[in-house]
Amino acid sequence: MKSEIIKESVEYIKSKINSTPSIALILGSGLGDIAEEVEDAIYIDYKDVPHMPISKVVGHKGRFVIGKLSGKDVIMMQGRFHYYEGHNPEIIALPIYIMKLLGVNDIVITNAAGGVNTTFNAGDLMIISDQINGAGVNPLIGENNDELGPRFPDMSKIYNDRLIDVTEKCGKKLNLELKKGVYYMTSGPCYETPAEIKMIRILGGDAVGMSTAPEAMVANYCGMNILGISCITNMAAGVLNQPLNHEEVIETSNNVKKDFIALIKEIIKEV
Repeated sequence: MKSEIIKESVEYIKSKINSTPSIALILGSGLGDIAEEVEDAIYIDYKDVPHMPISKVVGHKGRFVIGKLSGKDVIMMQGRFHYYEGHNPEIIALPIYIMKLLGVNDIVITNAAGGVNTTFNAGDLMIISDQINGAGVNPLIGENNDELGPRFPDMSKIYNDRLIDVTEKCGKKLNLELKKGVYYMTSGPCYETPAEIKMIRILGGDAVGMSTAPEAMVANYCGMNILGISCITNMAAGVLNQPLNHEEVIETSNNVKKDFIALIKEIIKEV
């Protein structure tokens, strides 16, 4: 992506804030309420930021929230962009580039996901140890911007060991039984078939969703430290032999909201 496009977006946001965020959070479906915990919050709608698209998914408010959380300067995406909405993959990358140029070093990427691992239950929180980009969506395709990252970025360790260790310690402190596993991305918007879930399980996926992988690829490319957390909002197709719907995703997210918010606040405090 051209530097001029990113810098226009960054300059607009800088004109609205008086802090330098060092930690970013991307909030998945039903997980946006933690933004209400931000102190001295400044809200910037995506539609007002040059070149930014608009998130239209239920449960996504579509704005940046900048302020303090657990004593740290943060920027949150209260809503994200998905490939299934018809966005160019390069556009999905834009918020990551913006946050990097604003000064972010650590990023927490969250999502609502289906449980593929049969030992999981709806309501579990899973630390992402690795990912499989089953959608084949790569936002880094095209002319490389050497100011942002290398032409051929190493993806052998996307998710940061230090941040994973911090999260596990925070989970123990809060008496939360956190899972750990591999996140598998599909393009969406259809939920997967039982046969596809069986394939994902064989390939090593523990949870499945329609986001996160492109953002993590871009953040890694930019040299950011990444933590991924999936909220297992339902068991994937064929596990419980029941229909899937987005309302269940939002309902489960709301049910685990208290634990999720407590965990994120503790992580931010310890990072």
